[in-house]
Amino acid sequence: MQIMLLGLPGAGKGTQASRIVEEFHIPHISTGDMFRAAIAQKTPVGLEVKQYLDSGRLVPDELTIRVVQERLSQGDAKNGFLLDGFPRTLPQAQALDELLNRLGRPLNRVLYIHVPENVLMARLTGRRICRSCGATYHVVFQPPKVEGVCDKCGGELYQRSDDTPDAVKTRLEQYAQTAPLVDYYRDRKLLTQVDGERPVEDVYEEVRRVLMSLEG
Repeated sequence: MQIMLLGLPGAGKGTQASRIVEEFHIPHISTGDMFRAAIAQKTPVGLEVKQYLDSGRLVPDELTIRVVQERLSQGDAKNGFLLDGFPRTLPQAQALDELLNRLGRPLNRVLYIHVPENVLMARLTGRRICRSCGATYHVVFQPPKVEGVCDKCGGELYQRSDDTPDAVKTRLEQYAQTAPLVDYYRDRKLLTQVDGERPVEDVYEEVRRVLMSLEG
């Protein structure tokens, strides 16, 4: 089972990914995780990545693909994988296809969790975090019993700087470059679009049905 998750920030990819990994026993592989693992293991590729990250530069596509190849060669990925956060551009998608075809492990399915931008804006800007224990709330969907106060420890709740309306707008604009990926995978008959506005359980039931059909 070689699958990929697509979706804008706040669409719920992380929640769905954790459930997929738990049920189907495949590793959740994100760009950040791959970079951190390669650096921690001090592989030649990891040391090269570290030089870019330490200097604040973007890691080139060619190097990222090498990190992906290194990660997919590890034992826990032999029965499949869940890619998340990569690719983000069309050239990356094309390079990934070439790599997976060389490995004889092409993608089976791309799950696109779709949520309209106005809904994502409300989801992300409403998030509040406890300064003391890190518990997460939402002013609409999961409010604390007392406004601004953590239910668990009584700590102060705050809004992260990247959850302000301006910051969220910038994040969503940056991710707009992934839009061509939806058409790319749809044209290749790999894409399944999932309505991410529904409750988490309903979203996962659809995701699960799609993945069970791959196993069957």
